[in-house]
Amino acid sequence: MAPQRFHEQFDQIQRSMPDVPLAMGPDDSSEFFYEKGVVLARDGEEARLVEDTVRTHFTEATGLSADHVRRAGPETNRTGVTRIQVGDPGHGDRSGDRAVAHALRALRTHEGRAGRRLVSRNHVVAIAVNACPGDEPVPAPLTQGSNPAPAETAYDADTAVGVLVVDTGLMHDYRSYPLMAHVQGDAQVEETDDRGILQQYVGHGTFIAGLVASVAPNTDITVRGTLNDAGAILESDFGHRLFEAVDQHGWPDVISLSAGTSNGRTDGLLGVDAFMRELRAQGTLLVAAAGNNASATPFWPAAYADLPDYADSVLSVGALRSDGEFGACFSNHGAWVKAYAPGERLTSALTGFDAPVPYVYQHSTYDACRFGFTYTCTCQYPRHTGVLSEEKESTPGKPDQVMFEGFAHWSGTSFATPVAAGMVAAHMTAHKERDPRAARRQLLEANAEYAEVRGAHVPALRPPTWRPVPVVRLGPPA
Repeated sequence: MAPQRFHEQFDQIQRSMPDVPLAMGPDDSSEFFYEKGVVLARDGEEARLVEDTVRTHFTEATGLSADHVRRAGPETNRTGVTRIQVGDPGHGDRSGDRAVAHALRALRTHEGRAGRRLVSRNHVVAIAVNACPGDEPVPAPLTQGSNPAPAETAYDADTAVGVLVVDTGLMHDYRSYPLMAHVQGDAQVEETDDRGILQQYVGHGTFIAGLVASVAPNTDITVRGTLNDAGAILESDFGHRLFEAVDQHGWPDVISLSAGTSNGRTDGLLGVDAFMRELRAQGTLLVAAAGNNASATPFWPAAYADLPDYADSVLSVGALRSDGEFGACFSNHGAWVKAYAPGERLTSALTGFDAPVPYVYQHSTYDACRFGFTYTCTCQYPRHTGVLSEEKESTPGKPDQVMFEGFAHWSGTSFATPVAAGMVAAHMTAHKERDPRAARRQLLEANAEYAEVRGAHVPALRPPTWRPVPVVRLGPPA
């Protein structure tokens, strides 16, 4: 993990949530972000137990105050969890929250007796909560087309597979790309700031919708702008927004989700537990990104794929390197990641295609890979902050202007996810299979493709229209 990148991402997310003080956790490392001064508990009796236990513990402990312990949200709601304030959110710095840490410890005995978790931090669920997006979008020549290229499957409204993309919204002119004819959803909020600088993760949802449409043209795609705040949302709000998405559009065949968080645990996220249980009952397949931490630590919700109750309803997806033969250096890995798909230097729609769109674009210049890999990976440590030129060279002074002519190159498990979701949808169309979970099983069982990730052979889902991109080796240090 690169501390500089982690703090840059923290600052960006904190600016997008100015009224929600955040901290890094857990206490001894920086694996995730969470809301300061607040914990989550299941509403009803458990919430009362948590509130009373924390108040008693803080009253009796030296150096702690029970003055702030109170309910901070509705006592009941559809997500089944409530926020409980345990400390002053303005106290301390970003390195941690003493009140939250002690509140978690106060419940350990009760959790041991219950045999399950009773309290949780309110984590930030994000596109790149670890401060490592694969990279930022880079303009791609219009003449090169998308990668994966559009499949030749015809669209049929009667058999089209419903895909819900939970992400950022759609660019204002996305429909000028013909492949997006069957895409609808929320508009992207604030594409640029008042200086014309492209906002973080703007175009992310559009890019993902384009990938699904390329791999599986026989789809009806809906994009929700759930993650428009720098690609991030609090866990407690995330559960609400997921329910809102399916209430508005109905339960789809497939949900493509390119966001999540680690939490130091192996039993999921308290804030989305109710949604996951309802998803399991509905028959929808959740295809979720494994995350860009280069870690084997479970990343949620993707890691639900490794829990017996959810193994059939979740597909966790890691990213393959640009040649498709090995895992991308940034990709999370481990037994909980069930498949890998191309996720490095993919090409898809970012803006409209009516005319070139200029953006002033902030960027960083990169040096050696922070994970020790010897190829020009897309998550290299920034040598210094700079700007993006067409040649991706850092230049001093005023940020450069780049021209997006519709397409962009982008990397991350964010994009391996819709590729895998598209392959499930394409399988459903090709085999007239209406059950997305059955299609998931059939696709993985019939798949004979493998790649190597950290020495392990793993299932590799490579669309027929995807083109490998050569891997460039780094030269020896100067």
